[in-house]
Amino acid sequence: MVPHPPLIVPDVGRGEEKKIGDTVRAYQEAARRIGEIKPETIVLVSPHQTMYADYFHISPGKGAKGDFGQFRAAKVKLEVSYDTEFVEKLCRLADIRELPAGTMGERDRRLDHGTMVPLYFVEQYWKEYRLVRIGLSGLPLIRHYELGQCIQRAAEVLDRKTVLVGSGDLSHRLKEDGPYGYREEGPAYDSRVMDVMGRAAFGELLEFPEDFCEKAGECGHRSFTMMAGALDRTGVAAETLSYEGPFGVGYGICCYKPCGEDPGRNFGEQYEEKERERMQERREKEDAYVRLARKTIEEYIRSGRKIETPEGLPGEMYNQKAGAFVSIKKEGRLRGCIGTVRAVQTSIAEEIIENAVSASSRDPRFPPIEPEELDRLDISVDVLGDMERIASPDELDVKRYGVVVTKGHKRGLLLPDLDGVDTVEEQIAIAKDKAGIGAGEEVELERFEVVRHY
Repeated sequence: MVPHPPLIVPDVGRGEEKKIGDTVRAYQEAARRIGEIKPETIVLVSPHQTMYADYFHISPGKGAKGDFGQFRAAKVKLEVSYDTEFVEKLCRLADIRELPAGTMGERDRRLDHGTMVPLYFVEQYWKEYRLVRIGLSGLPLIRHYELGQCIQRAAEVLDRKTVLVGSGDLSHRLKEDGPYGYREEGPAYDSRVMDVMGRAAFGELLEFPEDFCEKAGECGHRSFTMMAGALDRTGVAAETLSYEGPFGVGYGICCYKPCGEDPGRNFGEQYEEKERERMQERREKEDAYVRLARKTIEEYIRSGRKIETPEGLPGEMYNQKAGAFVSIKKEGRLRGCIGTVRAVQTSIAEEIIENAVSASSRDPRFPPIEPEELDRLDISVDVLGDMERIASPDELDVKRYGVVVTKGHKRGLLLPDLDGVDTVEEQIAIAKDKAGIGAGEEVELERFEVVRHY
């Protein structure tokens, strides 16, 4: 586990690297240990490699080269050969597990700095390796862990002496004068992740909330999670070599030495079991509104048929009318959300049925939900109250009120109490963006309250 600040390379840092001397020394020690191992293959996971929302990009072609020219050190160059046999085996294993991974997509033969910084240090001690370079994706953490398991299996099948390098900085929001300013989640993330990685408690990596990681401004969590998957069911000797953050970005270095099989460290399976239990518990607690939305979604996705309004619902769902939003999440990430600001149907029940169908199959931001996803969906229903014109953002509260922004024929809505939306300014900005309204444009404001059903 290593960071990738280019300034750590002396020709780039030009003396600045001395301000993170502990990181430099730890990097050299980690590289020295890799040199002692003499790996045939280095698998390097970088957040600055080609990245797709729903696909893992694995090094295409026979090799790549790069330099630090964009950091004013063009004479520092690297050229690597790819382990094409390992890449081919990894792609096949991922395909068997139905993981979207492979060499398709952008064929960028230039090495990124998330790859070059670690290899710069490694090559001071060992150069007789071939590289497998892997990009991250927007897929959930558990999918990164599963690709790590495929890496482990590929190394075993090919009998390759392999080192995996998880490249990634920690929080970029540690100081007001840092590159992205300060947020309290920054130091909180660094403290938590260094504790987890220092104990090699890899299962806890899967439990970091997505919005917490985003607010912290980290770039390595998925790299570390993939590395964890490569050590699935494996005992490890863990050692923290350093942690520093003087420039407002966290740099952590840890090393892990496999120590034989340990079936109890099957963190991926443990996570999946917890998720199944959580989903079952949640289903048992769902109220009539959410049960109706779920029943609608399941029937429509499996058969293409929209259900009729069932009997046995609470009376207000038949005799009241209101706008309603159906929101669908999968593994903590939005999977669909469609709703109506005001009643369109003859009852709340009909409103939910119509919008549940649309959220699961017609949200333009996402492909239609597939049948195999149905058991992993978290569903909520928001029933909207009346709209109220307001004169100022001072009359908003992100936890209590949703907002509607209007500029001419453009209109955008944002529900209240959403993960990652902490201020009125953020709420209005997102609503404007959804409507295609410029950030600096004046808008009319409306607010509304909702009753949220889980």
